[in-house]
Amino acid sequence: MNEILFFGLNKNPILIKNEPNKIIKPIQFKFENENENENEKQIKQISSGDFSTIFLFKNGKAIEYLDENDSNQNPEKIQIKENIQKVNVDDQNEAILTKEGNVFAKGKDINPENPNEFINISSLIEDKNDRIIRDIASGEHSVYLLTSNQNAYGIGSNEYGQLGFDSKTLDKTEKPILMMKNVSKIFSGNTSAHVFLLNSNQELFGCGFNEHGQLGLRESRRNEIKIQKLTKIQNIPKGKIIDIQYTFYHSIMLIENENQNQNENPKRKFYSCGDYQYNGLGKNKNTYEFTEIKSSLFENDDIILDFSVGYVHTLILTSNHKLIGFGSNDYGQLGTGDTNYQSIPIQIELPKLRFNEDISNYHISCGINNSFIYYSPSFSNLEEDLIKLFRRKEFCNISFKTENGEIIEAHKLILKYRLNQNQNEIEKLQEIISNKSIKESNQIFEMIYSNRKINPKLYSEIKEIINLNEKIEETMKRIYLNENEKDFIIERKEKQYKFPKLILIMRSELYRGMFLSVTEDKSNKVTDYSELSNKSFQIFEYWIYSNQIKDEIEITKEIIDEIKTGIDYFQLNQTNPNLFDLLIKKFNNQNQKRKKEKNKENCLIF
Repeated sequence: MNEILFFGLNKNPILIKNEPNKIIKPIQFKFENENENENEKQIKQISSGDFSTIFLFKNGKAIEYLDENDSNQNPEKIQIKENIQKVNVDDQNEAILTKEGNVFAKGKDINPENPNEFINISSLIEDKNDRIIRDIASGEHSVYLLTSNQNAYGIGSNEYGQLGFDSKTLDKTEKPILMMKNVSKIFSGNTSAHVFLLNSNQELFGCGFNEHGQLGLRESRRNEIKIQKLTKIQNIPKGKIIDIQYTFYHSIMLIENENQNQNENPKRKFYSCGDYQYNGLGKNKNTYEFTEIKSSLFENDDIILDFSVGYVHTLILTSNHKLIGFGSNDYGQLGTGDTNYQSIPIQIELPKLRFNEDISNYHISCGINNSFIYYSPSFSNLEEDLIKLFRRKEFCNISFKTENGEIIEAHKLILKYRLNQNQNEIEKLQEIISNKSIKESNQIFEMIYSNRKINPKLYSEIKEIINLNEKIEETMKRIYLNENEKDFIIERKEKQYKFPKLILIMRSELYRGMFLSVTEDKSNKVTDYSELSNKSFQIFEYWIYSNQIKDEIEITKEIIDEIKTGIDYFQLNQTNPNLFDLLIKKFNNQNQKRKKEKNKENCLIF
């Protein structure tokens, strides 16, 4: 279920063998040799720097291609025993964040004596109570850590003050140094010597290299090459800062309007600052504070799904299946089929994608002079899946009219069970909605689908008719157990299984694809060729609807091995708690119970 497209510089390292150094149109990327089995793992993230490229899989493992002259080289597995959650590759260093909250890094600025050896830099934080890391970012010669206590640390070079200290008194540090407290987010750059931090009050601060005005500190400070202490960035456009990505010459910010109508798509805009000389700003003039990148390509009904900034090029993916780009194109990294630079945004032909109907699960990653487009469905919990389902118009089958006559659509199957299968309650809900605005109506349905009391006043109006005290998982189990609702047939070698398709297609990427294909021929039957035993398959079907494992199921090592394979096969949207984690926990509990019973029997014998 992988799909990776690659274009741009195919050198240092060579990523696709027997292909030219410049790949100017996107082509399929596939893993080779001893890592072919990784092709069955779902890609979580790709990070490409000046000397290596790392592929992170959703199973918590990663491989890297190194900058070597040998064209026959194969990727190496990253030998870190912990579950990897995020990777950052930059000009000189690599940083890896694990599920356990540790950060391992390597590079000349991190470990000069052994630059090719990963060390645990989070363990070097002086405060032992502040060593659990929840996010990482990197710059050209520095790595940044954000702890669970909302403290930001930096390690590596401080040549331009990018750690927030005077470079005359601190040139570099091989231990993380506290930069700022009460930080909610840190942002990553690509070959950059500056950094941005967002505090808990949503105020933006920056420091470091500013020769090109890339910190957005206005014209008056453009001649200050080094900003050696964290400085508040003024005149930030109103809205929620979604992301900031930056490079040596410029910075690009994505902001979402927070004052929009809740029924509208979230409106997002790009802003940039810095030097336009290398065509990376998306406009034809230098700007020393964040100003909008304007283009008719950013339509009102279009949603910015993802973007990525390389050394001097930027790519953007939108919900209307647009690939937009601008900047340098010397190596074909824009994917236009030529090497012409583009100073303002242009639309680029998007290749035919295997999972074209699911564009929101595609992502972009720009390296120094290359680019990737890859498929990576996000993990979510059951509530989030249902909220997504609430927004999917193609599956709606019941309409409600608001006070202004606007129509809001929902899913009858879910409402039916949330209203205890009572038609009178549906009519009462229609009466409530008829006196509400579209925004209030959306909030009502989101509470129904998620159990989240986001509006206490509205909640008090619907609590009499909606069974909001029942967990979402219990509602889903009731739907699953009702034979009358099972209208999606999966044919296996030994028997047929029936599912309520509405939930199934949200919880499994594989079956979503199957469902969309079978609806074309108006069939409700699909064939599942997996080698899972019926017992393992039953575990899957119950868990998909409830996030739980049946009490009476006995877990064996064979089942655990099957499920581990099956998670990848079914492309299940993993939740918290994770299915595999639940199995291990149940397996251990059953073993402990057996031991206790055995000990009890032995005691009775004696």
